Amino acid sequence: MNLPNFLSLLRIFSVPILIWLVIENHLTAALIVFALSGLTDALDGYLAKRLQMETELGRHLDPLADKLLLLSGYITVTVLGLLPLWLTLLVVTRDVVIIGGAVVYQMLTGALRIEPLWVSKWNTVNQMLLLFWVLYTANGHFATFWLDALIALTAFTTCLSGGSYVLRWSRLAAEQERLKQHDRA
Repeated sequence: MNLPNFLSLLRIFSVPILIWLVIENHLTAALIVFALSGLTDALDGYLAKRLQMETELGRHLDPLADKLLLLSGYITVTVLGLLPLWLTLLVVTRDVVIIGGAVVYQMLTGALRIEPLWVSKWNTVNQMLLLFWVLYTANGHFATFWLDALIALTAFTTCLSGGSYVLRWSRLAAEQERLKQHDRA
C-alpha cells in the first residue's frame, strides 16, 4: 500500500470519528478532524501525481473516501439542523444518480473509465468548504451571509456536476449504440 492510498484510507476511517464528534457537540475537534481530512484529500492526489504513485486502487479509494466523508458529514449536520434538508437531499441525489449512471453505463457498454470532470472537482471543493464553514459557524462564529452564499454556490455546482455526468454518459452511450448498429449493418 502506497502513501496516497494510505491517506485515502485515513480519510475513510475519519468518518465515524467526525460523525461522533459532531453528534457529541465537540465541534472544534470535529472541525479539526474535517480540516485534516480535507488536507489528506489534497495531499494524496498531489503525491500520487508528483511521485507517480497512481494506482487503480487509488482511483477508486479517493472518490469513495470523499463521498463517505461528505455524505456522512452533510447528513449529520442536517439532522442537527445546521444545513437545510433540501441541500443535503440534492447532494445525496446527485451522488446516487452518478453512481447509478456509472453502473448502468458499465452494464450497457462495458467501458466505464473513472475520470472525474473538472466541474465535479470544483463541486467537491465547494461541498468541503461549505461543510467546513458549517462546522466553523456552528462553533459560535456567525457569518450567515457567507453561509448562504456557500449554500447557493454548492447547490449550483451540485446540479451542474450531476447534469454534466448525465450528459457525458448519455452521449457516450449513444455513440456506443451507434457503433454497435453500424457493426451489425
